[in-house]
Amino acid sequence: MIRLMRFPDAIRHESVIEDWWQQHPEALAVMARYWFAVMRHCGDDVRELLHDGHPTACVADAAFAYVNVFRAHVNVGFFLGAELADPHGLLEGTGKFMRHVKLKPENEVNAAALHLLIETAYRDMQAHLRSGPVS
Repeated sequence: MIRLMRFPDAIRHESVIEDWWQQHPEALAVMARYWFAVMRHCGDDVRELLHDGHPTACVADAAFAYVNVFRAHVNVGFFLGAELADPHGLLEGTGKFMRHVKLKPENEVNAAALHLLIETAYRDMQAHLRSGPVS
């Protein structure tokens, strides 16, 4: 059984996330902000919060994706990334559930493929929530 990460405190727009961007180098913050905006615009049921110190996007209260800034890169992560189809091979990680895409300012990303991964993660989480009780 899949255990969803549930955050009943997630809200439509979390103001502390705006402050979070300011704490990181501009080039990385711009990348993270862009991809988090993509998550925010997936649907009217998207909610957000800071979880483990980074912006996290939820479908209602169930986390589907996040961004995090590191010293030299940004991760765009997926809570159930191991389930996602990844025909372009963007996903990294070996965990049981989570996967991420590592972005560096000096490297181009296949933006269309990453958009598709985010949209797929969003839709997959909606499907998990519709399919009935999960943890």
